[in-house]
Amino acid sequence: MLFRQLEYLVALSRERHFARAAQTCHVSQPALSEAIRKLEDELDVPLVRRGRKYEGLTPEGERIVVWAQRILADRDALRDEVGALRTGLSGRMRIGSVPTASGAVSLLTGPFCAAHPLVTVEVMADLQSVDILRQVQNFEIDAGITYLHGDLPEGVRTVPLYDERHVLLTTAAESTAQGPAVTWADASRLPLCLLTGTMLGRRTVDGIFAEAGLRPSPRVETDSVGTLFAHVRTGQWASVVPHAWLHVFGVPQGMRAVPLIEPARTIPVGLVTSAREPGSVMARALIDVARRTDVAAALERLPRER
Repeated sequence: MLFRQLEYLVALSRERHFARAAQTCHVSQPALSEAIRKLEDELDVPLVRRGRKYEGLTPEGERIVVWAQRILADRDALRDEVGALRTGLSGRMRIGSVPTASGAVSLLTGPFCAAHPLVTVEVMADLQSVDILRQVQNFEIDAGITYLHGDLPEGVRTVPLYDERHVLLTTAAESTAQGPAVTWADASRLPLCLLTGTMLGRRTVDGIFAEAGLRPSPRVETDSVGTLFAHVRTGQWASVVPHAWLHVFGVPQGMRAVPLIEPARTIPVGLVTSAREPGSVMARALIDVARRTDVAAALERLPRER
């Protein structure tokens, strides 16, 4: 019963709404509310600020949620560990990825699924870096793929995968892109379609432009790398895209993907997991695969335009 009460509290903290929390837990709203009330009685502290509607957790509730997430994660890790000892690893692994790196996720999930045929994988490919780190620390996902910048929080383990570099994606007829490389200054003068400014991938691109004394003014912004390719295909736009995405789409017919220089910059991308021991058996298995897989080599060759 305690595990169920903790699950309900965590769901309420995540959904911030009684009805939605009950729906995700597959119970009625009165059942969820009553279970949380009983937990409050057992702990002898108020956990939820109640009014006509959900008003948030009390300070005590916020602390209990942290413990609940740890307890539930340890329970799940124990179940996975015992299952792995019996029949091999099974269950569901959850991976989060920033959109700019999601094109490389299959380079890990492929060998992982081959090594662990009883495991299913859920990939959330449109998370922001801050959300990935939060969800890893809160045990909402087993692992994440994101930028390995210098201010990563304590309590996470990292495995470098590759260095992200950028290419100018444009039409084959664009005169600027006829050489072996293009400067960031030349790229800034083209009609650009870029990721939205809220995304770390876009802020990284803006930082490189700024290093060259430039400030791009894109006419179109999107949160999807696939949408960038679609806009370039129309012939009206150029874009700056991560090289890793050429692994997914190649260089579509009628387009060119040209390395960007002056400055030539790379940004490390890697796997992040919770450093808490013993931790998720799924995460440990994925780390083993990541260390055996040369993701950088798989992404190294620039596909030729068709």
